[in-house]
Amino acid sequence: MKKNSLLILPFVILILIFTVVSGCAKQNANQSMNQTLRLATTTSTVDSGLLDYLLPFFEDKYDIKVDVLAQGTGQALKTAELGDADIILVHARAAEDKFVADGYGVKRFDVMYNDFVLVGPEEDPAKIKGMSVQDALMILSSGESKFISRGDDSGTHKMEVSLWEKTGIQPQGDWYLSIGKGMGDTLIMTNEQQGYTLTDRATYLFMKNNINLSIVVEGEKELLNPYGVIAVNPKKHPDVNVDGAQKLIDFLLSDEGQQLISEYRVNDMQLFFTYQK
Repeated sequence: MKKNSLLILPFVILILIFTVVSGCAKQNANQSMNQTLRLATTTSTVDSGLLDYLLPFFEDKYDIKVDVLAQGTGQALKTAELGDADIILVHARAAEDKFVADGYGVKRFDVMYNDFVLVGPEEDPAKIKGMSVQDALMILSSGESKFISRGDDSGTHKMEVSLWEKTGIQPQGDWYLSIGKGMGDTLIMTNEQQGYTLTDRATYLFMKNNINLSIVVEGEKELLNPYGVIAVNPKKHPDVNVDGAQKLIDFLLSDEGQQLISEYRVNDMQLFFTYQK
């Protein structure tokens, strides 16, 4: 009996060692997972260079790697609804509020804002510079100049659609090109076509030196472009990185984060403005 116990003992020890090692490996894997944060965001935060500037401060402070998925706002919201993102940073207020109301997001917070502008060729062949945005769109609907639409359900595209709706015009025809691209690509095509487009000011200023387009319509209240941040609701998707999402929200809303956003410049021009008092 004693001899049999001695034979069994090494196997028991091996099982205990395997259990401890497996537990440690699982714990390390979970810790490693918690050090990655999935951010679904609009293309403008990437195309403007803001996130390349801002996120390293956050990553160094919290030792969290942020994986950025740049999409149109509509697609970013869908990505989060599926649980494929932990947090979103987008700019389409009505859609954001619905995202939270439907239970996919915990709470929306204002982070920053800029505005939308209408840009076109420097010589402005449509002669719309300085007009109201609705008057400008009505002239463009005559079809004598190309209008390039993102057509991607982004925050910018949603704004464009709402502006056309206010004019009572359904844009269609050879003059209206809906390309399903991000803001950077849309500005490049607008430049190639020497047409007009609606863009967020930040991306335009970031690309200004590489395109021959000028701002023709700006400064209207309805062109304000606020950005909101929302953590994905763990009640919908229990595997989301709740702690990492909250850390990023706290960072963006902190005095440090707000100051960094305010200090971001391209060609000595401020691209985003904060709500910091």
